[in-house]
Amino acid sequence: MILVVDDDVDLRSIVREALEREGFTVDEAGDGGLALAKIEALAPELVVLDLHMPALGGLDVLRALGTDHPTPVIVLSGLDHEADRVIGLELGADDYVVKPFSPRELVARVRSVLRRSAGARSSSVLDFGDLRIDVDAREVSLSGRRLTLRRREFDLLVFLCSSPRQVFSREQLSVNVWQSDPDWQGDATVSEHVHRLRAKLEVDPTNPRRIVTVRGVGYRFEP
Repeated sequence: MILVVDDDVDLRSIVREALEREGFTVDEAGDGGLALAKIEALAPELVVLDLHMPALGGLDVLRALGTDHPTPVIVLSGLDHEADRVIGLELGADDYVVKPFSPRELVARVRSVLRRSAGARSSSVLDFGDLRIDVDAREVSLSGRRLTLRRREFDLLVFLCSSPRQVFSREQLSVNVWQSDPDWQGDATVSEHVHRLRAKLEVDPTNPRRIVTVRGVGYRFEP
């Protein structure tokens, strides 16, 4: 089930019709408070969330859910502001769509995010000696000690670890981990998440041995 959250009744109707034509079951919420209640009660597969709503807006909903919440979120916004995109990303959004948008494009993005989410759930345990990643449980342990990772930190780690020693550019990581145009988050966002992971995984973050920088190209995971 897809939950569509927007205070615009007409827009909700358009999105609902487009999704139902493609075989999705859809529910609606007209404000952030009702959205949180329905997410808790119905556990939707994905949430399409308007960013700017009266009272409890989309950013408030993302903050309430937390970055480690398992439900993927596609944010809608009438403003193509970099600050909104970056904040939405940092709070755990999976994609960002600017109004007005094509309903067909939104459906395609919904399918893309759901494919990625399903792929992560179908993965098994990644074991690299002292580093163990349980993808299904979204848990990471290092030398038997449980690590606390934010949602995007976990997703980035799983992507890198799924292809050991393969080098990925920042643009490739933006597309594959965030499932979005690299212009949304830019190089700085990827670099910041790598920096956070190193702080949690490396004995000496200034001399990383697991997540290695390939100068002028990108990053790779060394098992």
